[in-house]
Amino acid sequence: MIAGECEFRFYEELNDFLPPARRKRAFMYRFHGTPSVKDAIEALGVPHTEVDLILVDGESVCFSRRLHDGERVAVYPVFERLDITPVTRLRPVPLRTPRFVADVHLGTLARYLRLLGFDTRYDNHFGDAELVRCSVAERRILLSRDVGLLKHRVLTRAHYVRATDPDRQLDEVVCALDLKRRIRPFTRCMRCNGCLRRVSVARVTREVPARVRAIQRRFARCGSCGQVYWPGTHFDRLTRIVAAHASVPSPIALRKTN
Repeated sequence: MIAGECEFRFYEELNDFLPPARRKRAFMYRFHGTPSVKDAIEALGVPHTEVDLILVDGESVCFSRRLHDGERVAVYPVFERLDITPVTRLRPVPLRTPRFVADVHLGTLARYLRLLGFDTRYDNHFGDAELVRCSVAERRILLSRDVGLLKHRVLTRAHYVRATDPDRQLDEVVCALDLKRRIRPFTRCMRCNGCLRRVSVARVTREVPARVRAIQRRFARCGSCGQVYWPGTHFDRLTRIVAAHASVPSPIALRKTN
């Protein structure tokens, strides 16, 4: 089988997936036959879901483009700003309303995204197949720290979460996906992802302690699981999380029933 060699250069955060010796520099990649550029990129360790633009000898190409000996390949991440036209955009049109599905290791991040008002599916029983199916069928952005999962061929919307601390993960996702203007805090149930609706005191009499009803007048109920929330000072930390990310003033935090 004919062997070939191409020069590759990965930019910005795509270098996170490469060994130190290949980061932020051009290097040679040897191959046999005529592999697709997508296959070569993933063989080098970078999930295709993290790539938004590929230039081969200065020309924008799609994932299926076949490599040939002697070519130069430049690979750019999602949201990289370039003034190059015309280009072949590799990501689908951004979702008008971003929705997510988080893998089993990102439970706290899923709850934080719900806190900010984002529709986020999470189930600690979801396996890889269910996560992929949910992402594709429901047009959700898959959030994962599993590089192998993000290489699944049918995925089109995904983000590799680099941070390990949940607070930093939330900051990363909000910044990377430009979510700040879409934040609608305290509109979703952190427990089940259902939408919260304002309810009167009279409708929560049996679920809220009398001492709370005597001093509170703002209540909300989850339309899915029935959880009742009301303003509570012990949710100060959640309010701080919202304030750190939202570009609009945050409403009073809601305390949940036990």
